Amino acid sequence: MKQTQNVEELQAISKRIRRHIIEMTGAAKSGHPGGSLSAVEIVVTLFFDVLRHDPERPDWPDRDRFILSKGHGCPVLYAVMAECGYCPVDTLKTLRKLGSPYQGHPDKRFLPVLEASTGSLGQGLSLALGMGAAARLDGKDWRVYVVLGDGEIQEGQIWEAAMFGAHHKIDNVVAIVDYNKIQLDGFVKDIMDLEPLAEKWRSFGWHAIELDGHDIRALQAAFAQAKGVKGKPTVIIAHTIKGKGVSFMENNPKFHGIAPTAEEVALALRELA
Repeated sequence: MKQTQNVEELQAISKRIRRHIIEMTGAAKSGHPGGSLSAVEIVVTLFFDVLRHDPERPDWPDRDRFILSKGHGCPVLYAVMAECGYCPVDTLKTLRKLGSPYQGHPDKRFLPVLEASTGSLGQGLSLALGMGAAARLDGKDWRVYVVLGDGEIQEGQIWEAAMFGAHHKIDNVVAIVDYNKIQLDGFVKDIMDLEPLAEKWRSFGWHAIELDGHDIRALQAAFAQAKGVKGKPTVIIAHTIKGKGVSFMENNPKFHGIAPTAEEVALALRELA
């Protein structure tokens, strides 16, 4: 698989991934388009630039690990993995269908190249830190990246894991919060406000970076900075827009868990042409 640091190429890939997400959720008539669209640049930058991985050797022991803790955002992961060559692009529209490898949450039984079955919210950070600790115990230099939802980090297990990561100085783990500010029931600030979020993570002993989660150059710089941080894990608080790239989905709580209609699919694809 050809990787690139070229921002224009990564932006073009991101647009293609957004089209896949719209087509997949539209065909399924279910799914979570909003939070998939918000995480596109994060996941694209990781898989096409940052991660050490090889689609021809998915079980390569020295690969970097990726975990999508907010498993309901799996359309973005499936689309990126397909574009990388891990799984077939031409079956993406079987999302959520019986027998499809693309289930409603990432499931290793259906897609063995996944690092873990995820989507039971609050658990992914614990998985990532366990993997990071295992790498250190084995004397390996691979790294672990985990994407968290902002609604998800209202869960207590996240903060138990955060304490564990800092206490044990697990500096080969990077958590990325997809901070699109909308969860299932509405706006995060109205349900259980997370602010001051960066200060919370820092008080738990993490190195925290805040940025625009759609700015690929900023993401590249943050991932590079994280590699140089020693003695503590890193969290990237990525400010994003729910439904990014489709005007009528942007910042619209409706599209957290509602798929676009056929007419909305056509309109969205025209915008993403």
